[in-house]
Amino acid sequence: MKSLDKGAECGTDIENNNNQEGENQSETSHNRSPLLSDPWKPYQRPRAIAKEWLLKLRCCFGSVCGMEWYGYAALGILTAFLSFLMDFSVLKLLNAHQWLYLRLDGNRLLQFFCWTLYPVCLCVFGSLFSHNICPFSTGSGIPEVRTILVGFDMPHFLSVTHLFTKFLGLICTLAGGSTIFLGKVGPFVHLSTMVGAYVSNLCTLIQPNKKDNAMREMLVVAAGVGVASCFGAPVSGVLFSVEVMSSHFALRQYVPCFFSAACGALTFRLFSFWSGEGETLQALFKTNFPSSLPFYPLEILLFALLGLLCGAVSCCYLFCHRSILQFTKTNPVLVKMLKTDKGLYAGVVAFFLACVTFPHFAGRYMASKCTMKQLLTSLLESGQWSSQSRNASVQLQLDPLLEWNSSESPLFFTLTFFLFMKLWMLVLACTLPVPAGYFMPVFVYGAALGRLVGEGAAFMFSSASINPGGYALAGAAAYSGAVTHTLSPALLAFEATGQFSHAVPALFATLVANAVARSRHRPSFYDALSIGKKLPHLPSLKKVCPWLPSTPLGQVLGVKSVQLQKAAGPAEVRHAVSSSTETQIPVVDSHESQILVGFVLRSEALMFLRHSEAENPGKHLDEVCTIHPITVLLSPHNTIQEAYSILSLFGAQTLFVTDGGRLVGLITWPEMKRILEDLVKDI
Repeated sequence: MKSLDKGAECGTDIENNNNQEGENQSETSHNRSPLLSDPWKPYQRPRAIAKEWLLKLRCCFGSVCGMEWYGYAALGILTAFLSFLMDFSVLKLLNAHQWLYLRLDGNRLLQFFCWTLYPVCLCVFGSLFSHNICPFSTGSGIPEVRTILVGFDMPHFLSVTHLFTKFLGLICTLAGGSTIFLGKVGPFVHLSTMVGAYVSNLCTLIQPNKKDNAMREMLVVAAGVGVASCFGAPVSGVLFSVEVMSSHFALRQYVPCFFSAACGALTFRLFSFWSGEGETLQALFKTNFPSSLPFYPLEILLFALLGLLCGAVSCCYLFCHRSILQFTKTNPVLVKMLKTDKGLYAGVVAFFLACVTFPHFAGRYMASKCTMKQLLTSLLESGQWSSQSRNASVQLQLDPLLEWNSSESPLFFTLTFFLFMKLWMLVLACTLPVPAGYFMPVFVYGAALGRLVGEGAAFMFSSASINPGGYALAGAAAYSGAVTHTLSPALLAFEATGQFSHAVPALFATLVANAVARSRHRPSFYDALSIGKKLPHLPSLKKVCPWLPSTPLGQVLGVKSVQLQKAAGPAEVRHAVSSSTETQIPVVDSHESQILVGFVLRSEALMFLRHSEAENPGKHLDEVCTIHPITVLLSPHNTIQEAYSILSLFGAQTLFVTDGGRLVGLITWPEMKRILEDLVKDI
């Protein structure tokens, strides 16, 4: 009977609960909109089954390896797809320009307007679009990415808007062809880091318990993938990431970098093969160097001479580049134009460059009809141009060799004129307010410089065994390596051409060129951009301020930070939380002794305030919160270089500076930025 009574009571309770739930549902449905009155969702069972299988699939993938490895693979594939899509779009725009120019053959006035207005319109559109949508999307992007990888927070440089703006603006820049003479490596590295940031966020959603500093590791990997997806060269892409992008590269990042770069390079080459650009999987720039005798031993001296020449010319180019950057920042007319009328400035500069490269004007002596890829492929040709001839009447398509070696312009005059004109034209093009890369033009320029030396050597020694293409390969590696102060262009030249027969002389020439370019603490191209933009990147700033890294912290520390004593009450904690934004608040034994005992997290201090308001307002800080120990302490005698290295290597948020155990101050990335800006404001 008791069980029946209990069952009846339970049934009555259930009915009452159901009635109450029904009344609540009726009230809420009455108050809600008629469109939302029915909470029923379609296909609930199929959706539940799909969700269950997705969870099982995630567990299965997670048991093989961590989700971040799938993120690395996705990063390489997505970046390669973007690279192929960009190349495909640029190729269509270049073909349209060439088709229109050839259709107007016979009317030089219309051809002039076609040749000049086409790149002008593209540059004006790219400049205005970038300025109005995302003003900081112009330029290379590598200096900003290097600053982000060090640890400075610049979230607007990794946004979706920035990604779309830079991608479309870069297509417009590249479609200008050899007239504008700009590349895509720098901006594409920036695009790759943007993709890496969102892949990292996606991995965080799938795998919440992700390790610390995973975002930075993904961005370091993305920097190498950007180069690998441009040329299909994974090894040089990783080396580029080590040399240029990361001031401190951890060994644990090598395997993810190589894995993602290999995925990107393979995907890029597969897309090129599937699109019909190549008959098989081959190098980006096809070459056919002789393998029996690549070079004579005594030619090493000529390669060393080529390295000296590339280093000297790179010093001249870097000096002109720094001078024109300084001029554009100090000239009042250009400053005003670059702030308010970027489209007008881009149009004027593009029109001037297009007029100079017009094929019926000076462009006939610079092979201006050829694209960047055609220029580089022709310069890397193994045969001697002086011993080859072409019949222009039987050519159905554009022959790059005929552009270099025609009857109107001798070979040596064309190459010399090309080198002289492109030097100042490239310096002028670097001031364009458009998304643009500067590595590929320098690479092509070095190939032309090496080709001139190789053709001159073959002519002087009257030897048919000298391969000018090998000198062009070494010149491209040496000159681009001297401009960027790196050795990765040498390996990039081997991977992009598939020629390792000239590995020793090309690497030797690159080392010699680097020795000349690095003398007297000259900053590299990317260092000059960082200095010009006042970015707090210490490896760049110490090129112009050698004393900067050795400056003691005691001379540059600002106002003493907010601190808490161990027995602080709610009022003191509330004042510290409201007057400080640091995530780690230092805790001292007492305000009189200033002996540092640890730090408390800002989140725990807020919990202490809520606890004191709700339960016991009389408790002290050390009775509720955990005072964390400090693993790394700095002295006022430590240098800026040491603090900068520790922040970069360990990814630390805060470094505490003590003198004899007493708290002197703290170093964070915002504080480091303030210190560097104060010290280099007169640069």
